[in-house]
Amino acid sequence: MAEQNDDAEKTEDPTQKKLEDALKKGDVAKSQEVSTWFAMLGTGLVVAIMAPSAAGALQDALAGYLANSHQIPVDSGGLRQLWQGTGLRIGAILALPLLILLALALAGNMVQHQLIWSAERMKPKLSKISPLAGFKRLFSSESLVNFAKGLVKICVVSGLMVAVLWPHRDEIDTMILRETGSILVITRELILQLIAAILAVMTVVAAADFLYQRHRWLEKQKMSQREIKEEYKQTEGDPLVKGKIRQLRMERSRRRMMASVPEATVVITNPTHYAVALKYEQGMQAPLCLAKGTDQVALKIREVARDNDVPIIENPPLARALYALIDIDQEVPEEQYRAVAEVIGFVYRMRERGSWRG
Repeated sequence: MAEQNDDAEKTEDPTQKKLEDALKKGDVAKSQEVSTWFAMLGTGLVVAIMAPSAAGALQDALAGYLANSHQIPVDSGGLRQLWQGTGLRIGAILALPLLILLALALAGNMVQHQLIWSAERMKPKLSKISPLAGFKRLFSSESLVNFAKGLVKICVVSGLMVAVLWPHRDEIDTMILRETGSILVITRELILQLIAAILAVMTVVAAADFLYQRHRWLEKQKMSQREIKEEYKQTEGDPLVKGKIRQLRMERSRRRMMASVPEATVVITNPTHYAVALKYEQGMQAPLCLAKGTDQVALKIREVARDNDVPIIENPPLARALYALIDIDQEVPEEQYRAVAEVIGFVYRMRERGSWRG
């Protein structure tokens, strides 16, 4: 029950790993209103900058067909060539406007999150075809919020259309009597005014919706304390297992250290709290530390030394200094050469006499 309650109370901020995993799955904070704003901006730019030239090019491309319609071949081969040629010309004219719209559509997504390639969203899931899951999604809080936003947008856009077009109602009524070129100019101006008004309102709506979607996404990514512990175990390892591994490594290292004590030339002690085993042979640059330890480890080093007739010398200041200055398999530092040389010299003299206290 404790774990179930913990899962239900996801109050902890998501970890960096949780956020990265969500991004890899394609789960990102995304506002459709921001994408709509960029699409509307692209439409406005295309209409304002490229519409006259594109309309003129289309007029030139199609005018010949109307003027010479009686010369257009009606056989299958001729019609196929006609459609291919016309399609290529229209495609060339509309290519740049369409590229601009595509670029702004991509920008509408990239300003919200980094570019992501993920197949996670395309994987088949039973929940997508489950009637019960579909019913829950249909009447979920998210669907209700989207429905409310849709109604608000319809009302806002309708109001903007009335506000923009109503002052031009007389002009619109008589538009059918105007020439084609004049109609296109008036229509372009009205469209630009309408897009500008919509963009002004959509800027506020898109910014607010993006903040809402970001907040909602972060709330969805929140974790329970149990999830954080499980993630830590997965990334850093179970503390109990790590402690056991560390203990095993220390025990193996200690066994290797104790196995090298019989090779020592001398063991320098505190006498009870510290023990440092040193090895020196002819040709070595400096004595080498084979083992060291305190308390129980020191007792074990002395015990192994006695069992293998390794001389044990009591020198508390030197034992403490060596224990603090050197690690296993390190040479004695220069500042301790003299003191260590005196101890090793004493051991050699005792060996020459054939007696020492072990």
